[in-house]
Amino acid sequence: MKIRTPGPLSPEHAQLGLPPAEASAAGEAAHPVLNIAAWFTLAVIAALSIYLATRLNVQLVLETLNSGTFWSAVAVGFFAQAVDGALGMAYGVTATTFLLGAGASPAAASASVHIAEIFTTGFSGVAHLKYGNVNRQLFLRLLVPGTIGAVLGTIFITQFDGKALRPYVAAYLLLMGVYILSKAFRTLRAGANEPRHVGKLAAFGGFVDAAGGGGWGPVVTSTLVGAGRDPRTTIGSVNFAEFFITVATAASFSLLAGPGIWVLVAGLVIGGLFAAPFAALLCSRLRARSLLIIVGTLISALSAYNLGRFLFLA
Repeated sequence: MKIRTPGPLSPEHAQLGLPPAEASAAGEAAHPVLNIAAWFTLAVIAALSIYLATRLNVQLVLETLNSGTFWSAVAVGFFAQAVDGALGMAYGVTATTFLLGAGASPAAASASVHIAEIFTTGFSGVAHLKYGNVNRQLFLRLLVPGTIGAVLGTIFITQFDGKALRPYVAAYLLLMGVYILSKAFRTLRAGANEPRHVGKLAAFGGFVDAAGGGGWGPVVTSTLVGAGRDPRTTIGSVNFAEFFITVATAASFSLLAGPGIWVLVAGLVIGGLFAAPFAALLCSRLRARSLLIIVGTLISALSAYNLGRFLFLA
């Protein structure tokens, strides 16, 4: 999939509480703890890449290419990564919304999105670190409670009947779509006070991200920036912590959700590989505010349709 490296935070993105758009990252020294975290991140990505490569064979490739589910996931991965590349957020919410609309269960959709996100969040987090956008103290305050919340969210969504959970997940995604849409019509004003209860916020963000298929960035980043933290280091720290939350979620799903998600994962990854030119086109043709309106409206409309279908046509 497309790997997004963050550039300098533009004034428009800072006002809207969005991460940087795509750009090349510059090198900068980091604390030893963060360097260890970065090496761990790269090791996990390398190990996962080797594991996936060893699973490939001609028959599996042919079966996957003839699967309608695979090609649906390719289209979803392309669109979701293009949105994320242009806005710097909303990959999980966008992908999960469309996968639910295509018939995937909530657990399968969230599992597929989080396994595919290991690559994007890992490289994006390391790039933020190299660019000097990661605050060590904030990163560590987010890490443990966010991971715990993600594991609990995974347990929650895998222990209930998928059909029964679909309306609730669709309702959550509808709220996230409205929330994304609302970001286009307000300007964040940095406060003077340090945000309180960062750990509780991280635990909540990790839980809803795993249980709902997305939302870590919009929930945690917007809350912290709106409460007065520096947008650049907040966005970088939240993005770097997101990799570890994603790994915890993906590992939990791999143990609890079964093996039937790899076709969706492959589709999301391959679709995202070709999203870079489209994301660049969105960045050049549309302002971030306009794209927020489009994406928020699209997610809200599709989630409302999914919710109505699950409630009245089930």
